[in-house]
Amino acid sequence: MIEAIRPGAETVDLLDQRLLPDRVEYVRCRRAEDVVALIQALAVRGAPLIGIAGLYAWWLEARALRDQAAGWETLMAAKETIARARPTAVNLRWALDRAAARVVGLTGPDLAAAIRREADLLAQEERARSHAMAVRGASLLGRGSRVLTHCNTGSLATAGVGTALGVIREGYRTGAVSRVWVDETRPLLQGARLTAWELLQDGIPATLITDSMAGFLMARGEVDAVVVGADRIAANGDTANKIGTYALAVLAHHHRIPFYVVAPMSTLDLARDAGSDIPIEERDGSEVRTVRGVAVAPLAVEAYNPAFDVTPGSLITAIVTDRGLAYPPYRETLAQLQQSSANGGNADDAGY
Repeated sequence: MIEAIRPGAETVDLLDQRLLPDRVEYVRCRRAEDVVALIQALAVRGAPLIGIAGLYAWWLEARALRDQAAGWETLMAAKETIARARPTAVNLRWALDRAAARVVGLTGPDLAAAIRREADLLAQEERARSHAMAVRGASLLGRGSRVLTHCNTGSLATAGVGTALGVIREGYRTGAVSRVWVDETRPLLQGARLTAWELLQDGIPATLITDSMAGFLMARGEVDAVVVGADRIAANGDTANKIGTYALAVLAHHHRIPFYVVAPMSTLDLARDAGSDIPIEERDGSEVRTVRGVAVAPLAVEAYNPAFDVTPGSLITAIVTDRGLAYPPYRETLAQLQQSSANGGNADDAGY
């Protein structure tokens, strides 16, 4: 697995995913604003990785403090700026809020050191979460399954094997996965550029398709399961994920194909009652009019570019988390799963 983030003693190197699969290059970040710019430009992406990168960005800001007397207020303002870098992925604010609650009251070098420890800990935790989700999710797949996935959810989006792609990796290792259908994921081609590349690195049989081919494959009986990630999950199971996910869920429901969402507990936002409460990021229309800088449409035409859509919980077969599996009714099972996690337990022990 390639490392998407490489924290150093004084800086943080982040893989510029805009250049993949052509070049593997890292950008050295010395201040929080450097990290925020990369997150907003999608050079750094994936909900778990954004959370980790955001916390290292906060550490960089703590290291750069000059006025220690006003340090906490300055850092809290910086924290809000970082948290607003991507509004839909809840992991970013969750990571910052958790760290802030743990380091409050510290000052000077002790504060910066404590934030760095929190960032290192989060990266370590995400690796363990990825493994736990991979094992649980793979257990849901029948032997030799042909799995369709959307966007990129592997080591490029997390600190470990990934969420949905972690399930696929584990499934291939155990024989549960025989073939992966990779949606190209327009407009920025995260499936074509990133997921296909990761699967090739792993030697996992993968076939790239355009987003519009999924229904055709399902109708022909060539898809056994759909496995995707998530950027935010509401209390009722409604799930925000990369644009195009909702259409896949509708197709899977029509063809009676199981549709699984894989995400760590940090992606749950049970304060949001339903998907309608989830903020959806809208990006510049130039991303739709062009492909990697090459125009594919009249540059003067208006383009609509929501980065995410929301899949109703009613279309989701199961939600795979690091703490266990949740099934409908999600308003009950997700709440129980979160309570179990808060108590340090394992929801699998409760039979979810």
